[in-house]
Amino acid sequence: MSGNGAPVIDVSNAGGLAVTVVAGSWHAEISEALIAGAVRVLDAAGATTTIVRVPGSFELPVVSQEALNRGADAVVALGVIIRGGTPHFEYVSSAATQGLTDVALRTGKPVGFGVLTLDDEQQGLDRAGLPGSHEDKGAEAAEAALQTALVLRGL
Repeated sequence: MSGNGAPVIDVSNAGGLAVTVVAGSWHAEISEALIAGAVRVLDAAGATTTIVRVPGSFELPVVSQEALNRGADAVVALGVIIRGGTPHFEYVSSAATQGLTDVALRTGKPVGFGVLTLDDEQQGLDRAGLPGSHEDKGAEAAEAALQTALVLRGL
């Protein structure tokens, strides 16, 4: 698991931040758990949260960019991409990753990256923050977005 060595992130002073969670709809059990983890962190930090659903991970960048352009201080982008037997996995994973990176750089605002790129469904269940999961990638993406927004605020 990649969770070893994770930083301790303090977002206790993130009250007043407006954060939009943009989440893909594929693989509902994993997706809903990712959203729950992100919302839990955002609520505990005192952030104002809006949730927007999109069809899949490919659509995350354009909606994330628009949320930031319309005033969100940060976005938490959540998606689930599971490898299949065609190159589709590589195209969607690459497009979502590069697209979200470009959004952060174009807007100058943070995008918490919670897009799971998986070989199989079990890997997603292990990372979704469900009971028995080893990691909570929705929560981690929200923490990263909040911490980055606080760093930017302090510059």
